[in-house]
Amino acid sequence: MISTDEKWNGVILTSIDEAVEGDLAVDIDDIELGVERAIQYSKGFTPVVNLVFGVDPGPRPGVAWIADGIVIGTSQLENIDSISEHIFGLAKALEHNNLIVKVGNGARLIRDRILNQLILHGVETLIVSEYNTSSGSRINAHTKAATRIAMMGGKRVWEIREIEPSEGEIKEIQNESRIFSNGAITISAELARTVACGDLSLEDAIKKS
Repeated sequence: MISTDEKWNGVILTSIDEAVEGDLAVDIDDIELGVERAIQYSKGFTPVVNLVFGVDPGPRPGVAWIADGIVIGTSQLENIDSISEHIFGLAKALEHNNLIVKVGNGARLIRDRILNQLILHGVETLIVSEYNTSSGSRINAHTKAATRIAMMGGKRVWEIREIEPSEGEIKEIQNESRIFSNGAITISAELARTVACGDLSLEDAIKKS
């Protein structure tokens, strides 16, 4: 508890019902978003002109976000299915004029699925060369790469990409199904193609086999 004669330069995060002038009110269902917003306000990053996200594509993509050239956060996701929602949720935490997302050009199938998500949401999306973006330990390599991607120039992407897995990529997903099922199941090429296109999770494909 802060006494009335103490000076407080931070941000008070509280419930919608208890908030008073100057407090940051947040609903219990959006507590993660509220904490992120409080952190950004306390750092003085609002408002900003350009809010840029960098994405290092892969099964567990790395994400970094930068406000007017200043790195303000990084994270690593467990899958790509909700990456656009993750970015939009973080973007709500910071008042900005322009939202730009830059995606590395590696991991072709996953990259194109991420690009399609963003383009369908009308986001300004760029593809960036991943040459010389990887460094650091294996623990934080994806977030470090995402940070570098966010800071680099890229080429604007306008059109939805056609997802067409190669024979090698299909076989790799079949191999992943064997690993995931401890050698019990190898999904069919048809199911592997569906997984590659993002229409079915690997777990659900194994259940169908």
